[in-house]
Amino acid sequence: MDNLSQLRDFRFFSENFFKIRTKSGLVTEFMLNRAQLYIHERLEAQRAETGKVRAIILKGRQQGCSTYVQARYFHKTITNMGIKTFILTHEAAATKNLFEMTKRYYEHLPSGLCPRAGRDSVKELRFDSLDSGYAIGTAGAKGTGRSQTVQLLHGSEVAFWPNAAEHAQGLMQAVGEQDGTEIILESTANGIGNYFHSVWVASEQGKSNFQAIFVPWYWQPEYRAFYNQLPEEIHLSEDESQLLSLYEPNGMTREHIYWRRFKIGQFSSDHDLGVKLFNQEYPCCAADAFLNPVDDTFIPSPYVAKARKQSIDCRSSALIIGVDPAIGDNDRCVIIKRKARVAFDCEILRNYNTMELAGKLKTMIEKEKPAKVFIDSIGIGAGVVDRLQEMGFHCVEGINVARSANDKERFGNLRAELWSEMRDWLMGEIPVQIPDSDELHSDLCSLGFKHRSNGQLLIESKDDLRKRGMPSCDLADALMMTFAMGPNVGTSSFQANLIPQHHRSLFI
Repeated sequence: MDNLSQLRDFRFFSENFFKIRTKSGLVTEFMLNRAQLYIHERLEAQRAETGKVRAIILKGRQQGCSTYVQARYFHKTITNMGIKTFILTHEAAATKNLFEMTKRYYEHLPSGLCPRAGRDSVKELRFDSLDSGYAIGTAGAKGTGRSQTVQLLHGSEVAFWPNAAEHAQGLMQAVGEQDGTEIILESTANGIGNYFHSVWVASEQGKSNFQAIFVPWYWQPEYRAFYNQLPEEIHLSEDESQLLSLYEPNGMTREHIYWRRFKIGQFSSDHDLGVKLFNQEYPCCAADAFLNPVDDTFIPSPYVAKARKQSIDCRSSALIIGVDPAIGDNDRCVIIKRKARVAFDCEILRNYNTMELAGKLKTMIEKEKPAKVFIDSIGIGAGVVDRLQEMGFHCVEGINVARSANDKERFGNLRAELWSEMRDWLMGEIPVQIPDSDELHSDLCSLGFKHRSNGQLLIESKDDLRKRGMPSCDLADALMMTFAMGPNVGTSSFQANLIPQHHRSLFI
């Protein structure tokens, strides 16, 4: 690698020339931590594939994300011609801190490594000989940054921006679609229904050109309580043991669990509230971060997290397919498969019309010979069911979840009954497995519930979910469809007289 190539290599440049101030106040070399390395690898992979970077980063507190993005952008600004960089923060104190960080990078560079700044103010560095510049602003007035023309845009703590949607609308237009341009939005979570949450959801669902990057809190070695700081004989609770078993393969340690316990106590004397607040500030997964305003969701997150990490052999069980159909650019059609205790192959389709969906399911049925295909028949699903049954696929059954429940005393409608079956399946003593998907996890844990005066259970509707800023739970509803004949379909305990004759051999 020649000298110029080395200088344009971010890892080489940052670790040899940039200085940072640590949490202890020490000024030292900038060595990327695990979270920063992970973000860097994800961004570089996207840049190599598409020519540009569009990313939204969800993180815990003080994991070095802003430090990394500031260094990345400052490096690009001083090693390329014609680069304009703009950073927008959520408050004046953050603006000051981030720009001081960048000035520290600049002021500690060896003499002659980069041109002197022609303009050096409290919010701007301009390098006239490169026709490059680096500016920073504070979100507040809706027009901040609107007149900019920039190549690199960093939105810091976007979930806390006032007028976030208006800022974003103007700032996004300031960045062209040329190769080499970058937009990075990063934040800790701040509830649901806001601009940051909506961009995150769209990115997770593949509805935007932004990639969603999540960074778990326990990647930080400083978020640990060391044994010499602890009293003897500290034992983990059942919940803590389960958490450790889930995330230990990804880096969580017993010392992280102890630190978490102390932090929860600092958040609130009410343990349950403390856990919720901790999860928002220090999430283990994306589903933890976005604090649900529903006090008591129908399916608790720990059971879903546990099911994501299981590995169960299901080859001898019959295949059940659940379908939540939809058409249009903004709707997801979801197909998921289940064999007894294992749900798998969650597939999201977009822009399929009813005949295209029927054709895809026809091919799937002919190839995989499912025992049952359950399709939500409300709306467009009815046409898909009719077409498949017309072609002779008697394993296909339409399910109207708005109709009366089978157990009318306990459930207000069939949807509540099927969600209850799915909940019991996930929370039962026998382990189950689901796809290791943040999107499915979020869907399963998003819904609230209530009971009528007669005791019937009702699950929150999709319309009510959307009203409070949550996306439609399409993935969870597709999985719910696989329970239309109970959780044990596909096993020897399933009622044989409910199975079409040509499929009965599958259950023996």
